[in-house]
Order: sequence, then structure tokens, then C-alpha cells
Amino acid sequence: MNQKSLAMLFAAWLIGYGVTAQSAALRLTTENSPPFNMMEGDKIVGRATDLVREMAERAKLTISIDMLPWARAYNMALKDADTCVFATTRTPEREPLFKWVGPVGASEWVLYGSAERNIKLNSIEDARSMTIGTYVGDARDEYFRSRGFRVQSASDDLSNPRKLLLNRIDLWAASVVRGALLVAQHDWTGKVVPVLAFHKVDLYLACHADLPTPLVDRLNAALLGMVRDGTTRAIEKKYARWPLPPH
Repeated sequence: MNQKSLAMLFAAWLIGYGVTAQSAALRLTTENSPPFNMMEGDKIVGRATDLVREMAERAKLTISIDMLPWARAYNMALKDADTCVFATTRTPEREPLFKWVGPVGASEWVLYGSAERNIKLNSIEDARSMTIGTYVGDARDEYFRSRGFRVQSASDDLSNPRKLLLNRIDLWAASVVRGALLVAQHDWTGKVVPVLAFHKVDLYLACHADLPTPLVDRLNAALLGMVRDGTTRAIEKKYARWPLPPH
């Protein structure tokens, strides 16, 4: 089979999945979570955002990106066709709900506590009798609930360190980067402290379950090419020394 025939066959395959040059457009949703996703002027940038933009360009897809509260961003990808959410923790519970592209990042999870209480933990099992603060729709909320821990969910993550300082929760579950950012931004250094790093996860672009598989394959192939030619490493290096903003 010659090259022209192969191209025609591939085009017919895409059309069979409802994917054409005119229809190959995606709506992407995300949350404000520096340095992965954040606003720079009126543009959304960040380590994961830059990766996703480059992937889409290489896959010849038109995208729009909306920054929303996490629960809304996540639920849109669950409910709306041609929608993906990032950067999403891939868990066994979420596995059948989406089609996955990535990983586009990684995260380490940590439990924070109030310095005044001087809580000591050797493992998460030591926290069984304590109340852990999370936020709605977050993977850490699912993680602790599925394991039978006592969890108190807030509508946004910023509420948790505030509740911690008021002794309304015992611990706050956050990522190392996000936790450090919020602590530094609000002058809580020395007041809200890491107690236990307990889990590492990969982060993905999670797409609606009905998104045509060829689109997902094109994005994953684009990402693989970026890994091979050093683009992903260059993007990671760009944000490796991303500074915490001044208070």
C-alpha cells in the first residue's frame, strides 16, 4: 500500500470516529495550581499547561483552556464530550471514568500540622484518630475516605490551613508544592509545618470517556515525541526554579 493510500485509510478511520480536521477541537479545564497551572497576565501558563499546549499543537488539535474551581473543572470533563481536565491524579477509582493522556507531571503528598501542636507521625496510620482537611473533588479527599479516615472537606484548599490554625482540623492533606506556596503566600511559615510526606502520584490529562480514541492516541504520541526530543525536559527546567511569589 502506497503512502497516499495509507493517508486516505487513516482519514477514513478518523471520520469513522467522528474526528475531522474541522471537528478536532478540545475544551480543556484546569485549576489554579502553580507551578503546574497559573495565570500570567491574562494567559494560563505553567509546567503542565505548557506541555498540554505543545502536545495539542503537535497533534494538530485546536484547544481552549478554562481555569475554574477544581470540582467544576473535574465534573465538566466527566459530563461534557470533547472536554479534558488537567492535571489530574490517576487513581484506580478514576481509571474507568476517563481516557488518559500523560503523565504531564508528578506530585508528592504531605500532611501539614500546626507547629504549636507538634504532631509526630511515623505513617498515615498514626493519623487514624485525627481529622484531616481536604477539599471537594481532590484526589487526596478520595484517598483518605476510601481508607476509612476521618475527613473534613472544604470548598477550596485555602480554607484548610486557616482551619488548621483555628484547631478545627488536626491535619491538612496537600501537595508539597501547593502547600509550600500557600504557606509562603500567607505568612504561615513556622506556623503551618509539614508533618509527613506519604505518597507520590503521576498527573494526567483526563478526557471524557467518549472522546474518540484516535484523538487520545494522537496526544499520547505527541507527548512521547516531546519526551524523546527533550521538549518535556526543557519545559520542566523552565519552571524548576519558579519562585514563590512575595507576600
